[in-house]
Amino acid sequence: MSRRNFQISNQEFERFSRFLEDSCGILLAGHKQYLVQSRLGKIMQDQGCETLTQLVDRLSSPAGMALKEGVIDAMTTNETLWFRDAHPFEILRDKILPERVAENSAGRLRIWSAACSTGQEPYSVSMILDEFKQLHPGLLRGGAEIVATDISSNVLSRAKGGEYEMLAIGRGLSKERLHRFFSDRGDGCWSVNPDIKSRVRFNSLNLLGSYTSLGQFDVVFCRNVLIYFSTERKIEILRKIHKTLKPGGYLLLGASESLSGLNDCYKMIHCRPGIIYQAI
Repeated sequence: MSRRNFQISNQEFERFSRFLEDSCGILLAGHKQYLVQSRLGKIMQDQGCETLTQLVDRLSSPAGMALKEGVIDAMTTNETLWFRDAHPFEILRDKILPERVAENSAGRLRIWSAACSTGQEPYSVSMILDEFKQLHPGLLRGGAEIVATDISSNVLSRAKGGEYEMLAIGRGLSKERLHRFFSDRGDGCWSVNPDIKSRVRFNSLNLLGSYTSLGQFDVVFCRNVLIYFSTERKIEILRKIHKTLKPGGYLLLGASESLSGLNDCYKMIHCRPGIIYQAI
């Protein structure tokens, strides 16, 4: 069987789509059969599955946990870059951090990077914290912690390593920040400096699950992931995120994402450029 050219019936696609949404919230549009074919071909070949039905049957069995993790890894989009869209990180440095530190100058600042992928977002946040400390010596006395989560164990492993090839480094990272916050390994890879890494704690988390173990946060980045969820799941997730935010804490979404029907939880703040949401 070719890795990519197996056939999928509409019934098989619908069954797999239900599995994927129930497992991790990803909503597959009806025209995305090609995505299943391109991403699951190797797994099906390795498992000796001739049809998608056979694969889903194995996923539903008690022994299918490792396979389930591999399928979710394969179907998860991990598109990311450094300082994505730029202005959210400028808003963090120039508006949010001064406000939160002024309200609790001796307390520990906590930031959550949800769906962190291979680590570019939480490490970008950590760099911003360094720049903030340079701009405001003596502030942030209580230190800061960044909790970074993702459902994919594969990308979390890569994120924890903090090592990136030049192709990944070149996506959004300035030369000044590269030389300030990274070390050249000499083999075409660059390593995030220990002081930047030390602020970040990586955990596995399914956004459909419980967040209670994470604690409370001053800021939550949940960017460019909600677009993959149904409206109902999205609202559920945003309400759960609200419960993790400290009073007056901030939520930052992706450029193409917005809130609706949650006026009891958040108020919109225009930053020009950019919109952020404050917990109420």
